[in-house]
Amino acid sequence: MDGTSLRVAQIDVLIPAYNAETTIEAAVASIQSQTIRDIRIIIVNDGSTDRTQDILNKIAEADERVHVLTTSNGGIVSALNAGLEICNAEFVARHDADDLAYPNRFEAQLNFLQNEKDCVAVGSNIRHIDQYGKLIGTQSRLYGDVRPDPDWFPSKEPYLMHPFLMVRLDAIRKVGGYRYVVHAEDTDLYWRLLGVGRLHNLRDIHGEYRIHSGSISSASIVNGRVAAVASQLAAISYKRRLQGVPDIDFSPGLRTDYERAKTLSNILELVGQSLSPDELSYLKAAASAKLLSLMEYRPYIPDHQDCALIGEALGQVAFSTQNMREISRLKGKTALRLLKLGRLSDAFALQPSVENIARAVVSNLKKSLFKRNRSTALTN
Repeated sequence: MDGTSLRVAQIDVLIPAYNAETTIEAAVASIQSQTIRDIRIIIVNDGSTDRTQDILNKIAEADERVHVLTTSNGGIVSALNAGLEICNAEFVARHDADDLAYPNRFEAQLNFLQNEKDCVAVGSNIRHIDQYGKLIGTQSRLYGDVRPDPDWFPSKEPYLMHPFLMVRLDAIRKVGGYRYVVHAEDTDLYWRLLGVGRLHNLRDIHGEYRIHSGSISSASIVNGRVAAVASQLAAISYKRRLQGVPDIDFSPGLRTDYERAKTLSNILELVGQSLSPDELSYLKAAASAKLLSLMEYRPYIPDHQDCALIGEALGQVAFSTQNMREISRLKGKTALRLLKLGRLSDAFALQPSVENIARAVVSNLKKSLFKRNRSTALTN
């Protein structure tokens, strides 16, 4: 399909879909109901094997704004880049095949970008829903310009909720679209967009983000290890560009290589071959801290090798006082979780100090007691 043959809308909406038969209709309907009507909805069917293609054909027949691009299964990066090739609107809005956008999402984001010429991308806050579409009761709390720090442990990433992103087409093309930074392609994109202009999160909530057991980022500890390493590689890549040295090569084959490596140590060994000693030292500690951070809200359970590597890597870094507090909190929380599972040796591999383990237990008990007392006070 040639993008030059398609009409130019105010916004191109890019939706990758893979085996999304249960959610795609509602997701697209939420885009069709936007108060901004001058949109083109580009849906990339990434080699689905269920009824997704049939559903998309019916949607496209009923709405001339919908264009379906069918590709062989190549993963989200390939699907997004295929969709970007036919985008021709000034602005591109991302959406996922299982999320819901509120009607004024595009209007709010478009107004911001039109008024803030130096801003190249904008995100929004969301509410979380479960796989059945029921509100979980949590939400994101992002606001203002992103303030990243590539030297923190883990790196403070330039975070925008990816399925609720709106970006200038010329900006995303200038930085080369998406790269194969496995499970962290969005973070890598944002680091590169920072070289073009500001990134901003709106305070308001503009949709619902689905969390379910089938999510890539929730599927397994292996995905957690890959995401942790890849996200910190994106920060190293950012620093390389600032220094004017050759960038890291994120080839399409990395996904398969990571899956074969499986363990955190093997993944680090794999990527470490192209890093300097200082970069590798940072990566080991930063990826360890990132994996702990991911375990705060993902159902990952580390094995003993994970715990030993994390404990050793983080024990060799001279952290700032503030960073040390964050690391101690993350280690303590995971150690406590392991203790509850009866995995004493793993907890001590991660957190060797008996004093620190005890401190984590006491801190958790205090927080639980505070929440219980607060809940009782609110109901009385």
